[in-house]
Amino acid sequence: MALKIEHRLGVQAPADIIWPIMSDLSSWPDWNPLYPAAKGEIHIGERLTLDVAVPGQPVRTIQPRVLDWAPNDHIHWRLTLMRGLVTSTRYLEIEVMGETNCIVSNGELFDGPLHRLVRGQRRALREGFTAMGEAIKTRAEAAWAEQRQRAG
Repeated sequence: MALKIEHRLGVQAPADIIWPIMSDLSSWPDWNPLYPAAKGEIHIGERLTLDVAVPGQPVRTIQPRVLDWAPNDHIHWRLTLMRGLVTSTRYLEIEVMGETNCIVSNGELFDGPLHRLVRGQRRALREGFTAMGEAIKTRAEAAWAEQRQRAG
């Protein structure tokens, strides 16, 4: 059975405000505490280059491959660890709740013969996902407030 680590939170902004924040990897270093460096394009099959700053651990570089994405909805990527003994499927998802509010899910599924080795990192990973989720929320709600003010 796979191990799932996830953070979900409500964001008072529409999906079309949240999506550009989540999908623009070049801006991640400006706001994303979990990924202080990010390169690549969100396209199926593309390889990304991401520096991961999990709390309490040294920063490391990973190169996952994009599995799937849909505008205003989700980004999924996969990484193979420990020579294939652990696979990780990372997801960022937007669930529309109303015209101006969404739930952002930010998590990872671990599978493979040695996926249980990740259990000791659950707290640190959840802390990193929480920090990223809160940063998305802060940035999206500020952008939404600014947009409404300009239209106002």
